[in-house]
Amino acid sequence: QVQLVESGGGSVQAGGSLRLSCAASGYTVRSRCMGWFRQAPGKEREGVACISPGGITIYYAERWTGRFTISRDNAKNTVYLQMNSLKPEDTAMYYCGTVPTGRGCSSVPADYDYWGQGTQVTVSS
Repeated sequence: QVQLVESGGGSVQAGGSLRLSCAASGYTVRSRCMGWFRQAPGKEREGVACISPGGITIYYAERWTGRFTISRDNAKNTVYLQMNSLKPEDTAMYYCGTVPTGRGCSSVPADYDYWGQGTQVTVSS
């Protein structure tokens, strides 16, 4: 049974940092592409970043490229999203997800078959 559990969200002031974690069970994180998404109230879920089994990272928007870093710890079977220089517009629920084995990274939520429950990030000005 595949399970994803996010943690690390919280409330920070603008300019602060958070590191989100996505702990996986039921499979090994290095065997599938894993992505981070976010969803603000009233908005659609949007892709933030993805890491492939080979370690290739993709960031899906320039407005966080250079501020956010996706990484993976195979020993802990966990994927991370380091977020620096946070802005109020980064406020959202953040989710991790995984695509079926053999599929590539994607920014489309419908391509993902498992999701975590989400972790809330709130950035105040």
